[in-house]
Amino acid sequence: MGTKMKGKVKFFNEMKRFGFIAGEDGKEYFVHQTGLKEGVDINENDSVIFDVEQGDRGPKAANVALDESEPTKSKEDSE
Repeated sequence: MGTKMKGKVKFFNEMKRFGFIAGEDGKEYFVHQTGLKEGVDINENDSVIFDVEQGDRGPKAANVALDESEPTKSKEDSE
């Protein structure tokens, strides 16, 4: 079981289905589309909560969900 962590999406490429999250511990975590909770879409600068798991190439984010306690821009503002 991973450690719960808060962070902010540094970048996420929808075409390639992966990106990176800057954790509150100062480290970067790889995130793949398969690591997102069902129905969750992430965008740059979104505040997220995730589990840290050990991946093939180092720590990765799993069970990623939007952090509802942090105010984020609504999709209407960014489109």
